[in-house]
Formats: sequence, C-alpha cells, structure tokens
Amino acid sequence: MSNKIWVVIPAAGVGVRMQADRPKQYLPLVEKTVIEHTLECFVGHPAVAGIVVAVSDGDPFWAELMATTLATQRNLYTAPGGRERADSVLNALTYLTDTLHIPPETGVLVHDAARPCLSRQDLNKLLAAGYMEAAGAILAVPVRDTMKRAQADGAHISHTEERNGLWHALTPQMATLGVLQAALADAWQKGLAVTDEASALEYAGLHPILVEGDARNIKITRPADLALATFFLRDVAG
Repeated sequence: MSNKIWVVIPAAGVGVRMQADRPKQYLPLVEKTVIEHTLECFVGHPAVAGIVVAVSDGDPFWAELMATTLATQRNLYTAPGGRERADSVLNALTYLTDTLHIPPETGVLVHDAARPCLSRQDLNKLLAAGYMEAAGAILAVPVRDTMKRAQADGAHISHTEERNGLWHALTPQMATLGVLQAALADAWQKGLAVTDEASALEYAGLHPILVEGDARNIKITRPADLALATFFLRDVAG
C-alpha cells in the first residue's frame, strides 16, 4: 500500500430526519458547516494525498462552498453522487481510477460527511492498522448497552441480543482502492445491501480489522446531535 492515502466522502444524502431546509452536511455548526468541519479532519494530515467528495448533481450548497470558503483548498475534487451511499462511494472510487489515475494499491478512507468530530488520534490509529491489514480496517466502538431485538411490529421486544462481540461501526473505513472498488461493484451487481464499506468487503470474503475508536465520533442524524457535536468541537478547541 502506498504511504499516501485518499479520502472519499459520500455527501449526496438529503438527511430527512433532520427536518431542515437543507441536507444535514450543510447545516451550521460552530461558525462553519458540518461538512467543512468534516473536511478539516483530513486537511493538512501528512498521509492524505487528496479528498474526493461525491455530491448530487446540481447541489447548490456544495457549489457555494466551492466558490467561497473552499475555493483555495488544494487537492479537493468533486465526483457525482448516487442514489445510495454505496453508489456515491463507487462513483468516487471510479473518479480516482479513471480521472485521477490513482493506482489500485493505494489506500482509501471512506468517511461520512456528517461525522465532523473525528479526532486526529483516531485517524492515526486507523491508518496504522490499515497499512498492516490487507483486508481493510474500520473504526468502531464496542457495544456497551443492552441490545433488544424488536418483534415484527417494531413496537415490542422479541428478545435480548447477546452484546459480547458486538461493535458499533464508525467511519472512516479503510481498504485499498482496487479491493474496495471490486467489492462494491460485485455487491452492486448481485443486488446485495451495502450499508457501509466493511459490509462489501465482508461479502467479498474479507474480514477487516476492528480499531477501537472514540465514541465522540458521532454521526449527525437528528437535531439533538448538532448540540452534542457543538459541545465536542468546542471542548476540543478549548
């Protein structure tokens, strides 16, 4: 694997659960937008060669950022988004191979656009593990709460799940460009449900390493998450 890695950020989602006037990645957060904080997790890192953001066609919010606050950002590229997250990631990987001609053995990190609280410490831990692990690696946290499986009606408990060995998957998730691209393309052709990059790698028979990360690396999904992310970002800054 090359010493330099590329970052892919799928950002074509609309975030309906936020009930906002714009996708959640463009909501204001500590004097910037969510996605600007997310990008800052990687900008300036010595191992990062560049970033590809996959956005919906004609996205006015991304266009505005690229024309203003991100106008001078080097090695920041835009790829077409897709209907699902996996489609956006695959489009970005295709952009890396076909447009930027990045070699297939290059490492790639995929990170959620609405996950702005990734620490440099966790990023470095993942990079260290990913360089040594051919099957890939992901940030995750062990499940600590009691887990309940719902009945078919979704309103009543069916049973309690055994939580030993269960992990909450976070991002970034890391693999080599060629391996991840092939795994996602194969899953797409077979109509398999791919909710994250690790699941595509699993379908391909690989077993990515679990790298324990910080639970503060939250994904903004609901309105209350903005307040929590604000607290975490200000705590780090302070």
